Amino acid sequence: MTPELHSILSACLVKQLTPEAQHLLEIALLADKRSKAFGVTSENVSLLVAQRSHFLRSVYPMLNPFCRTALGWNDCSIGLLWDLWLPMAIQLADWRRTLGRLLIVGILGGQGTGKTTLTMILRQILNHMEMQVCCLSIDDLYKTYADRLQLQQVDPRFRWRGPPGTHDIELGMTVLQQLRHADAEHPVAIPRFDKSAWDGMGDRTQAELVTGADIVLFEGWFVGVRPIDPIAFDTAPPPILTEDDRTFARDINTRLQDYLPLWDELDRLIVLYPTDYCLSQHWRQQAEQQMIASGKSGMTNAEINEFVEYFWRSLHPELFITPLLHDSQHVDFIIEINPDHCPSAIYCPDRHQSVSR
Repeated sequence: MTPELHSILSACLVKQLTPEAQHLLEIALLADKRSKAFGVTSENVSLLVAQRSHFLRSVYPMLNPFCRTALGWNDCSIGLLWDLWLPMAIQLADWRRTLGRLLIVGILGGQGTGKTTLTMILRQILNHMEMQVCCLSIDDLYKTYADRLQLQQVDPRFRWRGPPGTHDIELGMTVLQQLRHADAEHPVAIPRFDKSAWDGMGDRTQAELVTGADIVLFEGWFVGVRPIDPIAFDTAPPPILTEDDRTFARDINTRLQDYLPLWDELDRLIVLYPTDYCLSQHWRQQAEQQMIASGKSGMTNAEINEFVEYFWRSLHPELFITPLLHDSQHVDFIIEINPDHCPSAIYCPDRHQSVSR
């Protein structure tokens, strides 16, 4: 975002746009390729700028302190609010109203792509728009500690929680179906998971009761990912190198089939896609270094590499995530993420289709 546009939006926080400022924002929005994903055209740009600027003024005073306290940021980014968060929230609200029932949106993203942050931000904005939002993570659907311990004893390859096979799929389907058919007076118990339990092995904790949800934001590192042709593992990229690696990848691919009924509950799917999947490894190293600097325990770079590569062996991004960039049947938005965690592009899998299927 140019300094001029940032200045215009900053001024918009305290007063109505001048005709000149409105015109400049319209020109910028039409020139921004990311706007096409949100259906911006020369015919509707004036209305969309007015709508977005209205929400900017009303949302920012609420969102700025949230970003400081909940996310630890110095300030809420006006640029991200204008370019991504507001139009995305407006789109979700429009989808919900058009659908006429609970909207379930999957948010897929690997380590460091910002899926949890995006979920939290969208929830704040949508609540401001009088949409009740329920946030659910694939992590909340982990099997109990006892069940995962038993799984590990049967198959030692499941030494870490996370890959397909470590979740209670029936629980997830039950929760989403209960939310879909719930009324305003009967709460639904949303499972929650405590990663610190059992010395970091994690276990179920007290469920959260949710009533009257309009939108469910269901996020996770492989939410919506589908099985691929097993022949792809014959020439898989590193770190799938040995025959044991290929066997593990094929077995996980088979287990992924069990998740398809859960993905069928999704109405929409948003994919956060790093410009280089190896960034996840770098971002994890940065996060661990920050934890160590703050006095907390953290993994060494060698431990991080082993951890990240374990997940690449189970569901390699090049094999499972990259194909989604062209999957207009199942994916609605692709948000490409730069090394600085900011979005570089926002588009639909078919760049020529409108945002609404």
